[in-house]
Amino acid sequence: MAQMVRNSFVVLSLAGLAACASIPAPSPAEVTRFHDAAALPAAETGTVFIASAPGAEENALELSPFKSAVAQELSRLGYSEASADQAMFVAQISADSFRIGEDGGKRGPVSVGLGGSTGSYGSGVGLGIGINLGGGGSRERIGHEMRVMIRNKETNQTIWEGRAEFTASPKSEFVSPAQSATVLAEALFSEFPGNNGETVKVKASE
Repeated sequence: MAQMVRNSFVVLSLAGLAACASIPAPSPAEVTRFHDAAALPAAETGTVFIASAPGAEENALELSPFKSAVAQELSRLGYSEASADQAMFVAQISADSFRIGEDGGKRGPVSVGLGGSTGSYGSGVGLGIGINLGGGGSRERIGHEMRVMIRNKETNQTIWEGRAEFTASPKSEFVSPAQSATVLAEALFSEFPGNNGETVKVKASE
């Protein structure tokens, strides 16, 4: 009987490993950034307030993991988080999650989706740009996007903005808000500030 139990355990373990192995890896994050070359050098460090982007205020709770991930990356870069009335800069954040069908088309938001677009991307310091999230795969994917805009609080001038997007299998651990927020923030602020207007791909950390 004990041998049968051990054999069953081995079969179940192998089945579990096979299931894990069948989950596709997340796509690289596609990142595009714009910045004001004249204003940025004086703004590469300082105090910053992490805020929801205009239109995303009602989703403050859902945005919490994204704000935390951005705050961690900005801290790594030398910024110090401060209150709204004491900060030199404001980092405005919005995020979305949505299904991508087998044909590569968006199928609408998922349960972890977040609203609050800030308008045409690139409107602050660059030009609008679209990123294809189709990925070329035949299976349904979940797309994740985060946008961050850093403004000078005194002048309200946008000095830096960026957008990061990636896709993952619906069964992947990367579809959770905490995991997707980490992937997006790390990609968005890698080699900060990035080349103005350039789109790059950043592989998600396993």
